[in-house]
Amino acid sequence: MFNFKRLELARKKRGLTITALAESLGVTSRWISELEHGRQAPTEGLLEKLADALEFPVAFFERDDPDLLTPAAASFRALSKMPAATRDSALASGALAFELAAYLEQWVEIPRPEIPDLGDLEPEDAAEALRAQWQIGDSRPIRNMIHLLEAKGVWVFSLADSCREVDAFSTWNGERPFVFANTRKTGERRRFDAAHELGHLVLDHYGSPRRRSPEHTVVERRADAFASAFLMPRAAIRASGIREPNMQTLIARKSEWRVSVLALLYRLHFLGLVNDWRYRMLNIEARERGYHRQEPNPMATPEVSLVLPNTFAILAQDGQRRTAIADALGIRPDDLDGLVFDLVPTAVPGVGSGPSSPSRGRLSRVP
Repeated sequence: MFNFKRLELARKKRGLTITALAESLGVTSRWISELEHGRQAPTEGLLEKLADALEFPVAFFERDDPDLLTPAAASFRALSKMPAATRDSALASGALAFELAAYLEQWVEIPRPEIPDLGDLEPEDAAEALRAQWQIGDSRPIRNMIHLLEAKGVWVFSLADSCREVDAFSTWNGERPFVFANTRKTGERRRFDAAHELGHLVLDHYGSPRRRSPEHTVVERRADAFASAFLMPRAAIRASGIREPNMQTLIARKSEWRVSVLALLYRLHFLGLVNDWRYRMLNIEARERGYHRQEPNPMATPEVSLVLPNTFAILAQDGQRRTAIADALGIRPDDLDGLVFDLVPTAVPGVGSGPSSPSRGRLSRVP
């Protein structure tokens, strides 16, 4: 039976307005609106045309109600400047990710979330408290932010190219936290984004009311401050011996913490290790060199999920590879790829290297 809620989801995923979809089908906008409100049902022939126009299998429109995301439930940055189509496409991707996660959890056991509510703390204190709770300490860098999030029960998915204007965002589905990463960013920016979204999860927790408030900018600044403190603990940075550095020193030392030149410079200035004048001059120099767009001495390998390829390896042993998983969800294989960092295997695990033959880590099959 046709599920009208899935029509809206599919349309927004493709970044289409009701008018644009109607024009592509040669029908009226009112008819599409009637379909999306459940007041009309398409004939079999029209359903096939809808499916073709939206590039979703017919089976997608016959599935149960989706868990739809609203802008207030997601931690978008610069929301007022974001095109509505981009925002809605990202939210639709989130809804598809919820379904993918639910499907994968039938096969593998994912760690229970360990995301405390630290909203009563200042960002610096929250970062130190979380490092202590997670037994990371305050002297060493985070080896891999995405793997750390996954180890603490966070699902991490990627954003498709249609959402390239979205930095990253986080949300909750029930008790499970989700983070969505923009894979077009540099490796250093991707790590900072992951820490920023962790900041939202622990500082805002179920923070939808805050995100509706005029204090959105404050909320974003708090998440940035948390990310900076979490990636570069103040005790370790103060003990690092970096004082009034030049650009060469910043480039040489940023790799220790796997952060960008500008992120390290900001942290040093915040902690009083760089004076205001030098901070301004180094910022100008960094931007003149284009370091706000392209990182010098970049990370060799940007961070991606570990849980996803491990899960796909388990499914592949049961004969479920890319097409079979997409079919089970009623989506195209390309849409699956866009959510999972292009990590889903298409070959038999154990042959060769890379995503087709990942290590299992701590992931285990559902009994």
